[in-house]
Amino acid sequence: MSTYRLKNLLSPHSVALVGASPRHGSVGRAILNNIRKAQFKGEFGLVNPRYHEIDGIAAVGSIARLAFAPELVVLTAPARTIAGLIDEAGRRGAAGAVIVSAGLGHGPGSMADAAERAAQKYGMRLIGPNCLGIMMPGVSLNASFAAHMPAAGNLALISQSGAIAAGMVDWAAQRAVGFSGIVSIGDQLDVDIADLLDYFALDEKTHAILLYIEAIKDARKFMSAARAAARIKPVVVVKSGRMAQGARAAATHTGALAGADAVYDAAFQRAGILRVSDLRELFDCAETLGRVKSPPGKRLAILTNGGGIGVLAVDRLAELGGIPAGISPATRDKLDAVLPPTWSKSNPIDIVGDSDPARYAAALEVLLADPGNDAVLVMNVQTAIARADDIAAAVIAVVGKYRAEHRMSPKPVLAVWVGADQSISDLLSGAGIPNYQTGGDAVLGFMHLVRHREAVEALARVPPAMPSEFAPDADAARQIVAAALADDRSWLDPIEVKRLFDAYDIAVVPTFAAADAEEAVTHANKLFAQGSTVVLKIMSRDIVHKSDVGGVVLNLTNADAVRKATADILARAKSLRPEARISGVMVQAMVVRAKARELILGLADDPTFGTVVVFGRGGTAVEIINDKALALPPLDLQLARSLIERTRVSRLLRAYRDVPAVKEDAVAMVLVKLAQMAADIPEIRGLDINPLLADEAGVLAVDARVVIGRVARKFRGSGPANFAVRPYPSQWQRHIEVKDGWRVFVRPIRPEDEPLIHAMLKHVTMHDLRLRFFAPMKEFSHEFIARLTQLDYARAMAFVALDEATNELVGVVRIHSDSIYESGEYAILLRSDLKGRGLGWALMQMIIEYAKSEGLKAISGDVLADNTVMLAMCRSLGFEVKSDPQEHDICNVRLTL
Repeated sequence: MSTYRLKNLLSPHSVALVGASPRHGSVGRAILNNIRKAQFKGEFGLVNPRYHEIDGIAAVGSIARLAFAPELVVLTAPARTIAGLIDEAGRRGAAGAVIVSAGLGHGPGSMADAAERAAQKYGMRLIGPNCLGIMMPGVSLNASFAAHMPAAGNLALISQSGAIAAGMVDWAAQRAVGFSGIVSIGDQLDVDIADLLDYFALDEKTHAILLYIEAIKDARKFMSAARAAARIKPVVVVKSGRMAQGARAAATHTGALAGADAVYDAAFQRAGILRVSDLRELFDCAETLGRVKSPPGKRLAILTNGGGIGVLAVDRLAELGGIPAGISPATRDKLDAVLPPTWSKSNPIDIVGDSDPARYAAALEVLLADPGNDAVLVMNVQTAIARADDIAAAVIAVVGKYRAEHRMSPKPVLAVWVGADQSISDLLSGAGIPNYQTGGDAVLGFMHLVRHREAVEALARVPPAMPSEFAPDADAARQIVAAALADDRSWLDPIEVKRLFDAYDIAVVPTFAAADAEEAVTHANKLFAQGSTVVLKIMSRDIVHKSDVGGVVLNLTNADAVRKATADILARAKSLRPEARISGVMVQAMVVRAKARELILGLADDPTFGTVVVFGRGGTAVEIINDKALALPPLDLQLARSLIERTRVSRLLRAYRDVPAVKEDAVAMVLVKLAQMAADIPEIRGLDINPLLADEAGVLAVDARVVIGRVARKFRGSGPANFAVRPYPSQWQRHIEVKDGWRVFVRPIRPEDEPLIHAMLKHVTMHDLRLRFFAPMKEFSHEFIARLTQLDYARAMAFVALDEATNELVGVVRIHSDSIYESGEYAILLRSDLKGRGLGWALMQMIIEYAKSEGLKAISGDVLADNTVMLAMCRSLGFEVKSDPQEHDICNVRLTL
């Protein structure tokens, strides 16, 4: 797994600092001081051949001469010595190193490459180089040169910038925010963002994960780890470069719309990560998500003693997409009973400026009991009538009692005490009530909760590899693209585009190719006979935007007009673009759909995340209007609908005045088809449909362009080479028959299998649970089972076996690859009452077949020595079985593939 040995690095029992220096102002001296100030409890030693002691601590000349074997080595030595020091540390038994030193270079033959190869010999993990270091308050370790040590808390921070990490520590100190861990990753020679997401996702001390990201190196690995982590706990990101524009020229409209930052937005959304704009919003988001759980809806009740601030909060709520909670007659009656007649009678619930603690408490009790809201925001403006801290104490008492009575799913309560002293904020924070400086901040915090719930719900969706709603002729489409590539072309001609779209059942306006005016007239006459007028367009692989050369003439009604227009178009194009290869004109039926909406749909190729689906408002001014949204494929109808809803033009798809609504799901289905086309044919490097006309009758592509090119595999593993998110691998579904004719259906696991897992575990004995989990397991939480069922199939796979007669789950086998995608660790569990019938053997063979198809070189696992049945099966399957050198009751099994 990618968390291999990370606990040794981030929670070590022993540390050696190599390169410590007595020189004030040096990195080595700063780290030494920080380790001492943090009062690390484990063994600690210094290595520096030039000094016998530094600041009263004995130093030795080499790692080999340390009196203990360090789990973690912190390196601040010169770059040229790093590879040798790592080799020495590996021989001494170190699990890993934090390389603070910079200047190791990049790529084959560099000092960084030598360091990485040295670490791999010993299975060491590396953080850095060129990093600030690590700060782990839970184990009193500050192996960094930051100015301060953060307090212990429940937030983890992973940062690509050492300066940002150090600044966030200072920021957090001012707000009394604590951390479970802070890791500055530097150049990510080995341990990267994905590895650390995996680690902190499973860390019980971490309630939320904060990221500062500049760029992603391995998009598929990142998406896999981020999606897994976000299912378990909130992940919040600040991404720099928001306003940076892509430097490369885009050949298509969709390429121009799919700027780099917009693609990151789409990736974060698909991963279930909440993106915030700056460090203040990051901490506000963490303040909320780290203290309260997300509500089931987005109806907010606002309780205040100041009408103005309440109204401003409601305005902000509406602006962000939340819903001001209504007040039912029953709730209004209860509020009437405890409030003065002058209260507002509506939301915001203004309980008047002379409110005292008792009035706040009474109103809050009513609102917490009201099923008509999902959360409550309590606001207070200080007055001379009642002390603000007394009101805060009353609110805290009500919330505490309410939470004690509703332990399973209490409503979130948020607070704003305008202009209050820090002591009041500390009171509220101490009671676990998120509090903010302004109503707008609080509403934004509430909406972060809402969006986190929506993101987790979206993560549970697993788009199929092939949507069931249509059956494309993928082979015919591949042949079209292959023929064009063989002709050394980078664009499909219009007729090839129409054939491609026909293969995927995407409606296209009738289109013909004409080499000259007479051929154009022949095709036009067929359209005239059908009662249609005609449009002519220049046909050239070198002229992408036809209107730039006057290459489009509309509404032609007779043969003479077609003949003249053809000659004019060809002459104009040759004059304005003499170098262009011109093959003639396209002849199309003139489509008149008075109430149709013009849309743009397409595919773009991003250098980091691969294929991206683009949707927005179409037409010639598409880049200027810039009303678009992006999504990473694969898509299903629900994901396609969500993509559409993120644009302004989506409102125009609904009915208004005398304009009927666009046919339901007609546009969404085209997006699903384009995503499937991209999966089937990764050689499609860009695609525009602009415009796609959409109305109550359906959709019609009027103009389209397709860019093609040979594509190298962008991501490791199987699945579409150009997808950062792998689709549901339905090709691994199969029916098998084991002993006594028992028929079982085996398929990849899905998130909705959680109830089946719970039901199966009732039929597994405590003995078998101990053999599987190495400990007696008395209960299984939702979070625990979610980690087993919610995979994205990039680095992990699980197959479930269902009895075909009863549809009961009878067995599960899983494999998780290591961080370098060479070896996978397996695990298997069967129903205890159904063992001995050949199912375990069949599932092990299937996971071995899968590992081979993924290109893994080995499968390994740990098996308890008294699990004789599993050990015998492993030997029969060809596994090598050895006793674990440290844990004598465990056997290590390994199969070379």
